[in-house]
Amino acid sequence: MTHTILLVDDHPIVRAGCQRLLAEAALGRVVEAEDVGSALDLWRSERPDVVVLDLNIPGDGGGMAVLRTIREENPAVPVLIFSMHEDPAIAARALKAGARGYVTKNDAPDSLASAIGTVLAGRIHLDSGLARDLALMSLSPPSDPLAALTQREREILALVGRGMTAAAIAERLGISQKTVANTCTQIKDKLGADSARALIRIAIDNGLAD
Repeated sequence: MTHTILLVDDHPIVRAGCQRLLAEAALGRVVEAEDVGSALDLWRSERPDVVVLDLNIPGDGGGMAVLRTIREENPAVPVLIFSMHEDPAIAARALKAGARGYVTKNDAPDSLASAIGTVLAGRIHLDSGLARDLALMSLSPPSDPLAALTQREREILALVGRGMTAAAIAERLGISQKTVANTCTQIKDKLGADSARALIRIAIDNGLAD
């Protein structure tokens, strides 16, 4: 059976590589999107059978916004997360939001086609290492709500909580504004926040904005 696959990633080289892999696997036709707006437009016009989604894409709400919209409009269509992040906290967040699988960009090249086949068959795809990490997380949940954050992420969250702009944070820490923006997206994914306002509230509630 020929399927329509919606591939959402903001890196042209990554999309081109995926196109080649999926063409070799003969899974079907691939349509591409690079941000939240184009992803939702193609989702509604193409009605794909499966969505391969990077969480860290440009647009309001990032990949999580795309995932939530798809789940609301047609929960029967599987969404496979394709991410550079190997953090089980991010995978857990995506699965809780309705993703049917999680593949990292460090996995073997043939794992993407295999994962797509798995979710199309109605099953959940997780590699054994990630599944083990998620199981351990469920057995020993962290008492600290910010435990999933790195020290740098905590530092940036604290500055966001104090009302500093991305430009001001970048200047203070000696990093680029893009790095600040990408880190804020990662923090949102880890903490389940959907806006900068939510990050400010989390920072205040956890005493980081003092």
